[in-house]
Formats: sequence, structure tokens, C-alpha cells
Amino acid sequence: MESIQAIKQRFGIIGNDAKLNRAIEKAIQVSPTDISVLVTGESGVGKESIPKIIHQLSHRKHGKYIAVNCGAIPEGTIDSELFGHEKGAFTGATQTRSGYFEVADGGTIFLDEVGELPLTTQVRLLRVLENGEFIKVGSSKVQKTNVRIVAATNVNMFEAIKKEKFREDLYYRLSTIDINIPPLRERKEDIHLLFRKFASDFALKYKMPTIKLTEDAVAILLKHRWNGNIRQLRNVAEQISVLEQNRTISAQTLRGYLPSSSNNLPAVINTSKTESDFSNEREILYKVLFDMKNDLNDLKKLTMELMKSGNANEVQKDNEHLIQKIYGTNDNDHIEANIEDLEVLPISDESKSIDTVEDNSQDKYHFAEEIEEEETLSLQDKELELIKKSLERHNGKRKLAAAELGISERTLYRKIKQYDL
Repeated sequence: MESIQAIKQRFGIIGNDAKLNRAIEKAIQVSPTDISVLVTGESGVGKESIPKIIHQLSHRKHGKYIAVNCGAIPEGTIDSELFGHEKGAFTGATQTRSGYFEVADGGTIFLDEVGELPLTTQVRLLRVLENGEFIKVGSSKVQKTNVRIVAATNVNMFEAIKKEKFREDLYYRLSTIDINIPPLRERKEDIHLLFRKFASDFALKYKMPTIKLTEDAVAILLKHRWNGNIRQLRNVAEQISVLEQNRTISAQTLRGYLPSSSNNLPAVINTSKTESDFSNEREILYKVLFDMKNDLNDLKKLTMELMKSGNANEVQKDNEHLIQKIYGTNDNDHIEANIEDLEVLPISDESKSIDTVEDNSQDKYHFAEEIEEEETLSLQDKELELIKKSLERHNGKRKLAAAELGISERTLYRKIKQYDL
């Protein structure tokens, strides 16, 4: 079995970090088997090196090695790419095509960004993992394949499972062995080593002297968070190599190539609200609106009773529970004072054409009309405000806004037309 150092030299891996060495060691140990492996780590840490090591050290090394970026293939064609299709299976399928699992029979398939696979494709992949069987798109014939699957993802798989974006059974089938690649910020001793390697490579590529960092610049390099990991470090080294005439790079010069907003900052907490958060807020707001409506109806009822009888004491006695609910107090003197302060509107023949009719002969009152109008306007304003906010939040996408508001897209369209938005 080859040593870790020999593997690093063979596959061009730079670094002496203990976590990195452990990841390589696990890859060496698992390579002789056919166990499925899941490589995890942030974007840009170099996850693609692990499946190459596993394939080259396995008994499948003479078979095909196919790397598939699952996130780069459109959802509508990924099943065809992976499993193949029959002629006429869909529009444009002018001939039968073999998929990656058929082509790589006897070899290894590396599924990069496996967390981006659609759920329907995940079901097909699970079947391959369980018994090596697959069916081409548009076919009913079951075919067999003998492939080693190594997958990689930068997605939090447990979070994806919780949100039902990734199948839990597939995760456990893929992650028989989990190999984690540490982010660059956790490999402080390797950062300058990698930078020097990249600087040397670009000096040869562009036929110019190699850039060197001052001590202050090295300190800045090590202090930076490197959210883009090795990929970001390589890009910075290339930019400086091409653009700087002075080949000795100071701290000030280096800072000009680093995003100032991410210098050694703690990890940013994701404060974006989920669909469930918006749903909870919407339910609370609706509850408040309905409570307000009920309170207004109670107040209207009490006012109507007062106007009918003209006797505040009698109204207080008959509606004591309702009064306490509206005024929120058990102080009878305070309640009585509030009731007596209410202005009883005179009942006149002229008021019959204003508002609520009771038994088709009840007189109408200006006061009742004002309460009803105020309530209606308040609810309309709140509805209009909710629709505006939802449309702004989703950049005018009606489908997403309708889902958030809990109404159909057709209803939302009607509301938009109604409010002239």
C-alpha cells in the first residue's frame, strides 16, 4: 500500500494538515473494496481528488472513470444522461443512447454535487446502489451494471433531508464511508505553502518571475477567512502574478485582492426566513386581524344597544361581560364613566338610508356605518400591504407570492388587478 506522502505527490495534493492526511488515509484504506463513499466539504476544498485516489488504487483502475457534475445537468435530462434512453422516449430522442451507468460498467462513477439531484432521479440511483439495476428512459427492460459510486457534496445533507430535498435512505446508502475534507481556514499551515506552489506554477505558465510575499503579507494571507477555499486562493495568486509588476508583494498590495468584507470574520448566520417562518407570521397576522374584527363587532353591538335603550346603566348591567372584554378592566366606576361618555345619536327618519337594517324595518345610524367602513378599509389595507410585501420579497414572481400568501395564483392575479398593482 502506498504511503500518504507518495499519494500526495502522485495526485498533486499540497498540505500537511492532520485532517487532510486522515481523509487521504481513509481513501487509501477503502479503495480495495466496493463500498460507496460520500466526500463532504465546502466548495473549493478539492473534493475531486478523493474519488481519483479511490479509483486508481482499486481493482477497477483499468475500467472507466466518469465524473458527473449533477448540479450542471438540467433536471429534465439528467435521467437520460445517467441511465440512457430509448429512441423516441421524448422529443429529440432520435436514437438510443447509453447512459453513464452503462458506459462505466466495471469502473467508477463520481457524482459531484449529488445533493442537487432531483427526487425522481434519487429513486433510480437508490435502485442502482441496492441491486445494480437500472432502466433506460422510455424502456421497460431492466439492465444490470457493476459500478463503484463515489459521491461528493457541499450541502448540509441532514438539513436537506429535514426539508425533504434528499432521501434519507439514499444518504445512508451513499455514506457507508464518509470522508470530510477540511476548509482552508482550518489548514493555516498549508495556506502559504499552497500560495507559493500556485505562484510558481503561474510564473512558469506566463513566463515571468515568481511573486513573493513580505512577512506582513503572509500574516494577512493566513488571517483571511478564504470562503472560496483553495479555488479562491489559486485565483488570487493568478491575479497578482499577472497584474503586479513589482514581484515582491506587500500587505497593502495583497489587501487590494482580498474582499474586505470577509477578512477573518466569524461565520455569517443565515438570517433568511424559511417558508415556514413566513407561514407562521401570516397566521399570526390573520389571527390579529380576526381578533380586531371581533372586537369591532362587539363594540358595534354595545353601541347599538346603547343607542336603542338610551339607558347607560341598563346597558352596563346587561352587557357587563362584553364591556369588560372591550375595556379590559373590572373597575365598574371606570366602565360606567366610559359608557356615559359615549354620545347617543338620535334616531331619526333621515337616518334610515344609512346602514344596517334589522328585520327590514330597523332605523339606520351614521355611527354604525362609520365603524363598518373603518373595519373594511383596515382589512383591505392589510391585505394590500401583505400582497405588496410578498411580491417584493419574491421579485414579482406571482407563483411564489401566492404560495406564501396561502392563496391560488389565480386569486392573487385577481387581487393585483383589483388593487391596480
